[in-house]
Amino acid sequence: MTQSLSFAFISASWHADIVDQARKGFEARIRETLPDAVIDTFAVPGAFEMPLVAKKLAQTGKYSAIAAGALVVDGGIYRHEFVAQSVVQGLMDVGLETGIPVLSVSLTPHHFQPTEDHQAFFFDHFEGKGREAANAALQLAALEGRLTATPLRDTSAA
Repeated sequence: MTQSLSFAFISASWHADIVDQARKGFEARIRETLPDAVIDTFAVPGAFEMPLVAKKLAQTGKYSAIAAGALVVDGGIYRHEFVAQSVVQGLMDVGLETGIPVLSVSLTPHHFQPTEDHQAFFFDHFEGKGREAANAALQLAALEGRLTATPLRDTSAA
């Protein structure tokens, strides 16, 4: 991967202090491998808006991969699992429809309390998940280069 690659990171604004740790982890890991990579960031109101923005970004053809981060918690009014499932499915659909990898750092904890202990745990956890998404983005960008090269042969079993 010698050429400069571009990546996008979409962040939901709810629990922005925690979600921002995923963005930081994503950016740090990409920069460790590709210091010249372009990383564009986009803030959206909430997790539900991420698939639409991911689709618009993917349709530009500018990005090698797109990651989207959110913390979807039980607000007591609705079943947050439904929102989380819709978001992750929407992100997957965008990737399959456009051929651009769309990676989810959208997490739904069973129990979340805005206490100092939970905050500290999720700060660390989201940073790690951002790095994991970056690793996937880098691997998929490299794989895309192989998939578009000719002739293509599977060397994974060798």
